[in-house]
Amino acid sequence: MGHVALTGANGFLGFHARAALLEAGVECRPVSVGSNFDNNSAQNAINGSSRLLHIAGVNRGTDDEVREGNTRFATQVAESLRRVAAPPPVVVFANSTQVGNGSVYADAKFAASDILRAAAESLGSTFYDVKLPNLFGEHGRPFYNAVTSTFSHMLASGETPTVENDKELTLLHAQDAADILLGGVAPEAQLELEMRESVSGLLARLRRFAEIYARGEIPDVAHKFDRDLFNTYRSYTFPQQTPVRLTRHADARGSFFEVIRSHGGCGQSSFSTTVPGISRGDHFHRRKIERFTVLSGSATISLRKLFTNEVFEFAVTGDEPAAVDMPTMWSHKITNTGSDVLYTSFWSNDIFDPEAPDTIAEAV
Repeated sequence: MGHVALTGANGFLGFHARAALLEAGVECRPVSVGSNFDNNSAQNAINGSSRLLHIAGVNRGTDDEVREGNTRFATQVAESLRRVAAPPPVVVFANSTQVGNGSVYADAKFAASDILRAAAESLGSTFYDVKLPNLFGEHGRPFYNAVTSTFSHMLASGETPTVENDKELTLLHAQDAADILLGGVAPEAQLELEMRESVSGLLARLRRFAEIYARGEIPDVAHKFDRDLFNTYRSYTFPQQTPVRLTRHADARGSFFEVIRSHGGCGQSSFSTTVPGISRGDHFHRRKIERFTVLSGSATISLRKLFTNEVFEFAVTGDEPAAVDMPTMWSHKITNTGSDVLYTSFWSNDIFDPEAPDTIAEAV
């Protein structure tokens, strides 16, 4: 698979699409639109690509800003697409299920789809118009991207969100949306991946997660939706609620502490020894929940959010046990910083599958 050209690479869905491409080992070439649009740069990104994915859009602002922004972005992309020597065989538009409801946003997305479709079909490219419902996922922008982001941010900050307009939502995890847009999941599978929940029901789920996770415990994540929703919630708790402090009991016989309390779903525990100066990890997960706990020795656990440079470090020891939960889409590693052998416990919420490991190499 050749490289993928992507608009909206720095946005919420763009972040998730880039994470999916990183797992697939496919290069992502961003295409800037709007005031930063440059035709030559856009053509260089689109030319020879295996897929052009147009995500960028305007969903907040005045009616004129929403109408003009969405059509302008699509026109810019279409203009560059028509000029490349080697157009992509597939062009994908991240549309909305709101299309057809009569709103300015819906009409603008419909017009943008038509603009891009005409350009793609004139070049013989296959055009996919993917209508996405309410998206939720890690690192969404509170009070902007989705109500899930707002609720999660408020709960993680100790605030009390309320429901003003209780209605049924159709929800899709951003990682699933990325897989559909990139061709990793068939479009007809979208309905099976969607979840319907009321706004009040969504808040109730997130409140339960917040209460359980505040105790350092893992809620019931047996259902895929609950796992994805919990991963979304806990992305707003990092680094404020990290590490999870564990209670160590010691007497003349030795010491004892609990590593994990999980309220439901399968899981796998493992254990390692690491000699001084050596690191383990340097990978990330898209969906897996993983906990590191040092049992004996001294270590530094390092984490970095994908596509950023800031590294968070936590010094942990077996004498004062603490657990560090790895946020999804953060590369992480553990390094033995002591002079003795490091003993570490690892727990994940799923049983390791070598055919689908969800463990992607990425240096911290």
